[in-house]
Amino acid sequence: MHATALRLASHSRSTALALLPPLQLYRRLLRTHRKKLPAEMRVLGDEYVKSEFRLHKDIDNPAHIVGFLTEWQLYAQALEGDTWKGQRLEKEKIEKMSDEQVGQLYELMRNIKGLGEGQGEGDEGQSKA
Repeated sequence: MHATALRLASHSRSTALALLPPLQLYRRLLRTHRKKLPAEMRVLGDEYVKSEFRLHKDIDNPAHIVGFLTEWQLYAQALEGDTWKGQRLEKEKIEKMSDEQVGQLYELMRNIKGLGEGQGEGDEGQSKA
């Protein structure tokens, strides 16, 4: 993923959402967790980020690399708030996503917004049966 991801990230600079190279994004995610998450959530978040980046380090498919980096960058943007304000996921990229990917993106957004509003996961006034 290293050389290909760096090329993709550098080529995407002209788009509305400039992708960070993998190592830079990885470090930014861990820094953001340190600044924005409570200790117990930080441990879980850090382990998940490390695991996902480890599992995807050998990916060669450019579409998967862009999707992977885009989703993690969106997550970082959501946690950081106004730091990244003004950058959006392009409509063309959303249209290329599968229904499952769009659903995952939506769930991620809902969970992040819930954390920002002081709610835990699934705390939306509905009881789970």
